[in-house]
Amino acid sequence: MRAFVLTAPGAYEVQDLPAPVAAPGEVVVDVERVGVCGTDMEFFTGAMAYLHQGHSSYPLRPGHEWCGRVAAVGDGVDPEWTGRRVMGDTMLGCGRCRRCLRGAQHVCEKRQEVGIRGGRAGALAEQLAVPAASLHALPDSVDAVLGALVEPGGNALRAARATAAHAGDRVLVLGAGTIGLLVALFVRAGGAEVHLLDRPGNSPAFPHSLGFEHVWDEGSLPQLPFDAVVDASNAIHLPRRALELVEPGGRVVYIGLAGEPSLVDTRRLVLKDVSAVGVLSASPGLDATIRAYASGTVDPRPLVAATVGLDEVGPVLAGGRPAGAGPGPKVHVSPRGVEAAG
Repeated sequence: MRAFVLTAPGAYEVQDLPAPVAAPGEVVVDVERVGVCGTDMEFFTGAMAYLHQGHSSYPLRPGHEWCGRVAAVGDGVDPEWTGRRVMGDTMLGCGRCRRCLRGAQHVCEKRQEVGIRGGRAGALAEQLAVPAASLHALPDSVDAVLGALVEPGGNALRAARATAAHAGDRVLVLGAGTIGLLVALFVRAGGAEVHLLDRPGNSPAFPHSLGFEHVWDEGSLPQLPFDAVVDASNAIHLPRRALELVEPGGRVVYIGLAGEPSLVDTRRLVLKDVSAVGVLSASPGLDATIRAYASGTVDPRPLVAATVGLDEVGPVLAGGRPAGAGPGPKVHVSPRGVEAAG
């Protein structure tokens, strides 16, 4: 099979590799669609923290936002999985520790992460091997574009739920990239008024096209009471700003990650009686995300600007924009060729 492999910071190859074999408890999936994520770009540059913490190393095959069809099952796996369209959880816990046994495998100390951590190969390839326990079936109403958006959507849904926002509340989302816009879509579906903070100089045209009227930058942000603030940015100063902007008694949700430590004044947190929540993983939100997509409650397909083949992944990771790309922030990959993407 063909696979995209990072061999060093800024270095990559599309290699011909042996096709995976379904080990006991695992399945092999014919990969249909993969999303390119900011984490993949950090591996490309060498900035990803796991590289420096010993959790990851080159060569590395990225890709954790994926969907596909089960091609083969290993011993101990229900054969009815064969032929089913699926996506999979990124976080693969050990299954034995206290955290896993309490249903928190996404924070297992010994976890693997598909395409990210622990040597578990990712989905930027024609085929992928994953544990059957990590699979989530996709209904026919969730097409390939939506299927590869379930994983980021699960993160966003968890962040939206963490705001505890109700109809009539006002929520500010810091960052108008893929995760920020997904959070905004889920918050809006719950009936709250959504405001977006984008980088200075960015056009509000795309968020407006999604129906978000209130799009600001730091210079134009109005002085309004925000019942919840979600930091979905990678800016070092915005975690502190989120705490400054939220109403007393409100909630701050942190899902973005800066490249360096951010400072939050816990005195302000206490004196404003604010609840702060961190969101790491999509794991607890995957099934609810699939239901939201299947019902049409949330439709994030406009976020995908282009679909490319494996040979075009490197320039995308380097920050390039595919020719003819639309205005959305997300690029998808069809490992079997764009013609196969449908």
